[in-house]
Amino acid sequence: MRFIETRIPGAWRIELEKRPDDRGFFARSFCEREFADHGLETRYPQCNISYNQARGTLRGMHFQRPPKPEIKMVRCVRGSVYDVILDLRPNSLTYLKWEAFELTADNRDALYIPEGCAHGFQTLTENAELFYQMGALYAPECSDGVRWDDPSFRIAWPLAEPILSAKDRSYLDFQTSPWE
Repeated sequence: MRFIETRIPGAWRIELEKRPDDRGFFARSFCEREFADHGLETRYPQCNISYNQARGTLRGMHFQRPPKPEIKMVRCVRGSVYDVILDLRPNSLTYLKWEAFELTADNRDALYIPEGCAHGFQTLTENAELFYQMGALYAPECSDGVRWDDPSFRIAWPLAEPILSAKDRSYLDFQTSPWE
């Protein structure tokens, strides 16, 4: 695996190091030792799948508030998505800044999203599917989000008129970070 630092401190893009042969390839997608060497979470008590039928589906921007914040590691296993990490940590040099990545079933890259960052994505294809490894169990009382189109962030989504859930549409304008 190749660990590539992003502009968001603590967030990483993880590329596979493929070992090809005439049948295809083999690659490790997780190694406890390598993750620990980079100071990353090595315990994932919960895994999730997000399946999205329609192109343009937007899910986000989600996070889990203290006292039960979570890290996420996400990988697109079918189709492609425009994946966004938003830094909500007031003491971070990239506070309220975002960075986007194209995750595809073909590139097989993963994103490691640290605590204190919101996460969201927009599907670029029909039938896009993401696999999540979660560093904490889901805590509905701490589940939260910020608006996908909040003017405080100015996230540049690739497709106009996204398909949104009522919950994602209902988030209010950003006021303060839960990490303050």
